[in-house]
Amino acid sequence: MPSRDQVHYFGAGPAPLPTPVLEEASKVLLNYNDTGVGITEISHRSPDANAILAHTQSCLRKLLDIPESDGPDGYQIMFLQGGGSGEFSAVVYHMVSLWLARLTTKKQQGLDHEVQKMKLDYLVTGSWSLKASQEAARLVGSEHVNIVTDARKHNDGKFGVIPPSDSWTPSKHADDVALTYYCDNETVDGVEFPSAPDGPNLVADMSSNFLSRPVDVRKHAAIFGGAQKNVGTTGITIAIVSNSILPPHSGMADSKLLRKLGLPVGPIVLDWPTIAKNNSLYNTLPIFDVWIAGQVMQRLLDQSPEDKSPRITTQAAESNQKAELLYSILDASDVYSVVPDRSVRSRMNICLRIKGGDADAEKAFLKGAESKGLLGLKGHRSVGGIRISNYNAVPVAAAEKLAQYLKDFAKEQEGGKANGSV
Repeated sequence: MPSRDQVHYFGAGPAPLPTPVLEEASKVLLNYNDTGVGITEISHRSPDANAILAHTQSCLRKLLDIPESDGPDGYQIMFLQGGGSGEFSAVVYHMVSLWLARLTTKKQQGLDHEVQKMKLDYLVTGSWSLKASQEAARLVGSEHVNIVTDARKHNDGKFGVIPPSDSWTPSKHADDVALTYYCDNETVDGVEFPSAPDGPNLVADMSSNFLSRPVDVRKHAAIFGGAQKNVGTTGITIAIVSNSILPPHSGMADSKLLRKLGLPVGPIVLDWPTIAKNNSLYNTLPIFDVWIAGQVMQRLLDQSPEDKSPRITTQAAESNQKAELLYSILDASDVYSVVPDRSVRSRMNICLRIKGGDADAEKAFLKGAESKGLLGLKGHRSVGGIRISNYNAVPVAAAEKLAQYLKDFAKEQEGGKANGSV
């Protein structure tokens, strides 16, 4: 049986966690803070739990330079359940309610007609933004969902590009737009936005590149991400939400009015105002998962000079270093073909094919990688191929070992071709 230091895992999620965090976790599971009680057994409303919550929020503010929680320019940091898929729905529930509340401050009559103009703008650049747009259409009707861009229409029916912004078709009137939605990094398709797009009421899914580079938080109405990629364990979703779209700085439409107009009323556990008002403790929060996230964030802070802001820049440099190393090896050999366009290659999820998608060659690659302790490299079931997930907890040494294997495998395949092998 291999030891943990003999194996390097490149799976897309749940993803690796830093070994020191897991070692400490094994201790607090049995006895947290010398209480004689394990961390999964403490009350989520206890002083210990509140301290864990405050510490994790504080770390995240420093890492991403998130404005403090007070005032209309502030941002709330919330921990929810339901994963990124839950937030596909939550953003619709909240932003539609907010849009309607703003409308009713201007008009009291003819709301049925005005609601017909409402639009939710979606940038569809991969599998996850596609799913989000489909959920929005399910909740409010496809007539309200405007696909600003669909990358498949620019790439022979496949994802792998982000079309130029001058080809996008955003809704004509900003006042009609309840939200503009994009997925910053498409895990399945290996596509990452070089920078945040523009659009009214901007909402971002950052599940798979969260805490891997600086983010212009102030440009967004809301940012969310599942924790299980770069932050922690499966079980919590992190949302960063502007006070400007939360009470008392904004109104929310009454549920009776929403129903009357045929618009959805969301479940209370996905309701951002409720979660924010209760500091993420409306229902039982999995405090152990918040603790894990806080420990991961603290490690990132400890690795970054205190005079830097945002503090995530040190990790960003390491993420770039690993990605550049791996892409340089892939680009140097005809054995490999990187799937997405060079201009939008993800630093987190490196998607490739071997010998143009040769099934036997890809099986041989995976088998050889596994024999060397390089695991989790199989592509998503919907697209196949190979996927290298280069998350924060993948150390530079692991990327270097994989880079050497990529070189050796390519040399072996090229040698076989020269000898007439198939």
